[in-house]
Amino acid sequence: MKTAMSRRDAIRHVALLMGGAVSAPAILGLLSGCSAEPDADVDPNAEWKPKFLTQAQGALVAEVAEIMIPRTDTPGARDVGIPAFIDTMLKDAYSKDERERFVAGLADFEAQAQSEHARAFLKLEPALRAAMVKKVHDPAVEAERQSTLSLDERHRPFILTMKELTLLGYFTSEPGATQVLQYRPVPGAYHACVPLQQAGNGKTWATETSYRF
Repeated sequence: MKTAMSRRDAIRHVALLMGGAVSAPAILGLLSGCSAEPDADVDPNAEWKPKFLTQAQGALVAEVAEIMIPRTDTPGARDVGIPAFIDTMLKDAYSKDERERFVAGLADFEAQAQSEHARAFLKLEPALRAAMVKKVHDPAVEAERQSTLSLDERHRPFILTMKELTLLGYFTSEPGATQVLQYRPVPGAYHACVPLQQAGNGKTWATETSYRF
């Protein structure tokens, strides 16, 4: 079971990965109970239907999230319900202006794909999709790193809001906390000075705030 403490730990982890800050709407939405949850009652082959985003916008968000956290030997963003988590966070935790900025950024991202490749983003080959996400992401990270404005003043761009929400949703999901990060729901016996390989199968603990990619 996810607790308020595990959510706060996740916020600290993601703040480190985002360069030291998590936006206020993301924090409030997470602490108010928003979480990524795979829906066992939904046909896995059925198309996900967003509640705030349009179907086309939802498909684009789902693909970008999956590029950020792809399925490997552990579940990917789609597997843990990140697209629905992002859609719910936008609907319930973000202001009208913040939602409009996100949707505008999403439209600009799609327009860039059309301009550079004469095809919609989802029509591109997987390698081109990943390269485009990186091309947009890396300058945004550098601009944020160099900015002297507060997070509220500079308005985090679409690609970094996507990254922030994807990471928050993933590391507060059960698979993210138990399969990717080493996790012990109920602490067991105390063993001092035990090598990481022996203590945790080589994984970082989900409740350690020093966790980094």
